[in-house]
Amino acid sequence: MSGHEFQSFFPESGGVDLSDQATNITDETIEEMRQLAARYPQARSALLPMLHLVQSVDGRVSPRGIEACAEVLGISAAQVSGVATFYTMYKRRPAGKHHVGVCVTALCAVMGGDALMEHVEDKLGIHPGETTADGTFSLEAVECNAACDFAPVMMVNWEFMDNMDPEKADRLLDDLAAGKPVESTRGATITSWKEAERVIAGFPDGRADEGPAAGGASLVGLRIANERGWTAPDVPAPVSEEEK
Repeated sequence: MSGHEFQSFFPESGGVDLSDQATNITDETIEEMRQLAARYPQARSALLPMLHLVQSVDGRVSPRGIEACAEVLGISAAQVSGVATFYTMYKRRPAGKHHVGVCVTALCAVMGGDALMEHVEDKLGIHPGETTADGTFSLEAVECNAACDFAPVMMVNWEFMDNMDPEKADRLLDDLAAGKPVESTRGATITSWKEAERVIAGFPDGRADEGPAAGGASLVGLRIANERGWTAPDVPAPVSEEEK
């Protein structure tokens, strides 16, 4: 040991759990992967949606899912694994039926996000990166949900839950655990994480227009501009190569 060896500051991140070889991937799944690959000029550009498709079937990025992506795209399993372990939206262990994200970035934290996270951890009995024993919930600390005007924000299966507090979080989690319908603040009625992953993969469920397109806080600037008669500055038309 020279004392200069690389040391990871994220030892808990790990890789894909290769000890769990279980899979629900079928020939139909493989065919859907091929459909995704056919949407792109270069097939390997479909890797990200394909990994979401894997998660919609296996609840995580599974060893078989990595192999299947590699086979369809004609790349190595190592290349697929490198992508799958780079992005936080890809889960290396099984996620819960409902994947809960609590924003803990600066503004949400100041507005109560840190306290909200502690409350959710205590209620579910898990920490970020873990899943409840019954498989109902998994938890993630999100570094910005891009919804600062609604801080503090939670997400369930990537759907927004705005202006949250511990009491609202309790009602939300209790209703989800009981199987009651839950509507997101600005989006569709919450389904399951697997169903949401299938939509992200590129297979719409026909519910894209369900719920409001934007919340009031996001539209304040537009309302003020309309009231004052402000308009966007004229943008010159692009110049063609011939005109240049």
